[in-house]
Amino acid sequence: MGERSVALVRRSAAALLDDARAGTLISVLEEQARIALNSGISVAEVRSWDRSLPAFLGDLVDAGLGHVEVLLEHQLPYSPKRADVILCGTHPRTARPSYVVVELKQWSKAEPAGEDLVRIDHYAQPVLHPVEQVRRYCQQLVDFTPMLAEQPDSVHGIAYLHNALDTGVWSIRQYRMDEYGTLYTLGTKDALVERLRARLDPDADRDRARKAAEELLAAEVAPSRKLLAVAAKEIRDREQFVLLDEQQVAFSTVKAAVERSRTARQQTVVIVLGGPGSGKSVIALSLLGELSRQGHRVLHATGSSAFTNTMRKVAGTRSTQVQGLFKYFNNFIDAPPRSLDVVICDEAHRLRETSVNRYTPKDKRLAARRQIEELIDVARVPVFLLDEKQIVRPGEMGSESAIRHAAEGLGCRVEVVRLDGQYRCGGSEFYDAWVARLLGLRRDPPMPWSKLVTRDDEHFVVRTARTPAELEAWLVARREEHSGTARIAAGYCWPWSDPRQVGDRKVLVDDVVVGDWARPWNVKPEQRVPDAPESYFWASDERGFGQVGCVYTAQGFEYDWAGVIFGPDFVRRGDGWVARPQYCKDPAVKKADGSRFTELIRNTYRVLLTRGMRGVIMYSTDAETQAYLERMAA
Repeated sequence: MGERSVALVRRSAAALLDDARAGTLISVLEEQARIALNSGISVAEVRSWDRSLPAFLGDLVDAGLGHVEVLLEHQLPYSPKRADVILCGTHPRTARPSYVVVELKQWSKAEPAGEDLVRIDHYAQPVLHPVEQVRRYCQQLVDFTPMLAEQPDSVHGIAYLHNALDTGVWSIRQYRMDEYGTLYTLGTKDALVERLRARLDPDADRDRARKAAEELLAAEVAPSRKLLAVAAKEIRDREQFVLLDEQQVAFSTVKAAVERSRTARQQTVVIVLGGPGSGKSVIALSLLGELSRQGHRVLHATGSSAFTNTMRKVAGTRSTQVQGLFKYFNNFIDAPPRSLDVVICDEAHRLRETSVNRYTPKDKRLAARRQIEELIDVARVPVFLLDEKQIVRPGEMGSESAIRHAAEGLGCRVEVVRLDGQYRCGGSEFYDAWVARLLGLRRDPPMPWSKLVTRDDEHFVVRTARTPAELEAWLVARREEHSGTARIAAGYCWPWSDPRQVGDRKVLVDDVVVGDWARPWNVKPEQRVPDAPESYFWASDERGFGQVGCVYTAQGFEYDWAGVIFGPDFVRRGDGWVARPQYCKDPAVKKADGSRFTELIRNTYRVLLTRGMRGVIMYSTDAETQAYLERMAA
């Protein structure tokens, strides 16, 4: 199964131009956006539509392309990003369907701000070059639409600065262009018309253009590429991910900081903020691959044993050198200052106060510095990727304010990039908002899934089960029907036993018991049990199904179908949640003070609920909470 492509509005160019001239097009777009996005549209976006669309539609009709089918605000597959315009028609030479992705900009002036960034007046931070933006939209469309992947030359990309003369943007015109990305301005409108007529047959009839649009809208798409499935090639060979918008801005911001550290000897700390599935780890791996291939001294670091060990195993299967790129935050306690060009700190919300542990010698323990300062000192460009709402243990202290304070205290320049969008959970921004409402992480009241979701998000499935056995059976059926991956995770509300010796072999103990259903936790760290993956690999090894994972083995990973069991540590009472430390079996977390305990448990369930790429199924051991989940999943 795959999702269906969607656009806010679809009509012929001539019909849309008539609507624009009648003054109805923008109001229709606004209404469709409210329905599809379940939110109001900003004044700036409405103004952008009003200033860009009539002008471009007029150009299309003047070019003899009034019959071309136009998709406005078309959502890219498995992504929250929308292409401004996709033109659907037939190629004048081959007569096959032909598609032109168009990015419209109102800019009249723009200046380069790095390799693929531009600076615009009144924008707080640089933005992606429009040619690169539309190029990546084309690549995303082709990569995740099998129909187009078979004929990638059927897709073309155009960035149209319809208010700009060449004199205002000449410096950004010196940029690599190809079929997926070409820049046109008001001063080169004749060339734009020529290009459009070379890609979309002006003599084709309306029915053929309509059919081309219908084929694209009905095309099945594949789910986004799994992080772990391509990590090996990402590190050893070439970049496999297509970074979009703010993801690419983060990538380019780091690269610019690396260049600046070489030429101006300026140390820059880059902080990248984003929620679950916003692409932080994809950015981290893309940077690691690119910078290492360029010969920079770069390492990847996390505070997660599961993530680090999985990356070492998957990305470094045939190379101990690649395995050595993956470190832990506390591996830098003795590292000389500036011994690296870049350190990429993934999941930096898991930073701790210091790097000392029970094995640290006394002299180093006494002289220990803050872990943030160690990581800043070790590299000319320290990069921190984090989500403050994924802090799930006492002592974890990674936050924008803490990192900024430490960096500025050490005399570093600080740059912050905020990631928008949801690339896990089927690209559904609504699901991320639904989870936040469900768990009381937003002021907005909780809302049933069916009331929040639109048909655009029907590809992401939300269910509840009446029993753990039903939850497990549903996941088994999803695996068999769709050849996907599935895992069951739960709150840490049951004891975690050592494996039991049975004859000459070890077996896991069925610690997670709910009624007559019982399953073991994933294997403990540093232990081995036949036919079960080590704890580090529970999320990525297919043998992890059948064991119950906890937040420490699930965090940082993704699978197609997520099963989540709410334990008695977090229950719904009346109109709010109650966190109950007496039911928590996590030795570290249960010691947290009341409000802090509540925050950690709430964050834990947020992490567990946002691991799935295609769907989630929930069950609570508490009757009142189960009833609440059933109402919210309806």
